Amino acid sequence: MPEEHLIVLMIRLGVVASLASFLVRSNRFKGLLLREERTLNQRFLLALSFSSIFGAGVAVRVVAHYNAVDLGLEGSLVAGLLGGYFTGALSGAVISIPAMIHHEYVAMPLLIGVGAMGGLLRDAAPDTEEVWRFSPFFDLSLYRIFVKRGNRYRAAFQLVFLLAIMFAEFLQLALHHRWPKRVFAMYPDNPHPLNFIAVYVAALLAVTLPLKIWNNTRNETKIEEQRRLLLQARMAALSRQINPHFLFNTLNTVSSLIRTNPQQARAVVYKLSNILRRLLRKHENFSPLVDELDFINDYLSIEMIRFGEKLRFEKEVDPSTLDRLVPSMLLQPLIENSVKHGLSSKVDGGVVRFRSSLREGRLVLLVEDDGVGIPEAKLATLREQGVGFSNVDERLKVLFGDDYRMRIDSKPGHGTRIEIEIPELQSDLAPA
Repeated sequence: MPEEHLIVLMIRLGVVASLASFLVRSNRFKGLLLREERTLNQRFLLALSFSSIFGAGVAVRVVAHYNAVDLGLEGSLVAGLLGGYFTGALSGAVISIPAMIHHEYVAMPLLIGVGAMGGLLRDAAPDTEEVWRFSPFFDLSLYRIFVKRGNRYRAAFQLVFLLAIMFAEFLQLALHHRWPKRVFAMYPDNPHPLNFIAVYVAALLAVTLPLKIWNNTRNETKIEEQRRLLLQARMAALSRQINPHFLFNTLNTVSSLIRTNPQQARAVVYKLSNILRRLLRKHENFSPLVDELDFINDYLSIEMIRFGEKLRFEKEVDPSTLDRLVPSMLLQPLIENSVKHGLSSKVDGGVVRFRSSLREGRLVLLVEDDGVGIPEAKLATLREQGVGFSNVDERLKVLFGDDYRMRIDSKPGHGTRIEIEIPELQSDLAPA
């Protein structure tokens, strides 16, 4: 086998891998490629993406006489496999234009036919996943058919897929042998059987490589999407832990006031309706700090009706922090814990303080009270066992990973201090 011929075939494989990697760097192409269903306009754009890259290779071969970059046949077949009849046929037509200008008049009907054949294979597949799973190792398909006796239709499709690539390459070689100047093919100068075997193997790999490269990107995209959906589900579950907990405590307050002070009970219900209205309208994971403070004011107005002058709320808010984004419902469970566990058991009540500031570009939120404090033994397990604390810590972990800090300091008889530090978030970057 002449070394030069083998080197050219190996270069072709390097070229097709490079072209596939280059194409998938385009977000537009990636979006078109990863769709299962496409409009006519999207199929047209996908065909232009394939033909612009593989057609350029044909043009280089025609102008520079460098055969290794001509992958028109493989590009047309892959376009049909991934895009369907229209995409495959249109890609084949456009890819062949440089060859037609070079008087290779058989190129266009050949590539259009191969592109359409790719569309036929796509329709014959049990599902589109089977196209992405293609492997040139036919022994695995034979094993599944005759030994494993699994899904024979899937295994048979893999064999048909392989034979279709071989047939397309055979057709190109035969047409080139019949009309050498009317169609291009990697026809070896030395008609030794090993030379032809190398051509067929190179054709198989030239179709397989882009499928594997793009499928790898496809799988990464799917994993990323699944991770995003999982985070959304976890956030939704954590939010559902907060809202019923808060609602339950508020309804207890209402029930205790109905008999003793109906007017106050009505006021609590009115405030509660404002809070529920706000919760029903809120679907984002993040909201401006000013909105969170409005929510806290409504919440504390309910608690102040219950506690009267025993409960006081003080806040020191840096004006530059009001528009900063914070996780929705972040402050309410912390302040609720201060009221319920820190101050409710004190005869003379106490103060809940809130401060916000910026520290080296990061937002610092401080919630503290002068209540009864938390025993040291309980403080060590607070993040795991406390409903409000564990919920807030888990949400921060989901949203920021390791890029946040939550410090809890408490002294029995002196109160509790919770400090949260989170990175700056822009409104256009916050996930919905």
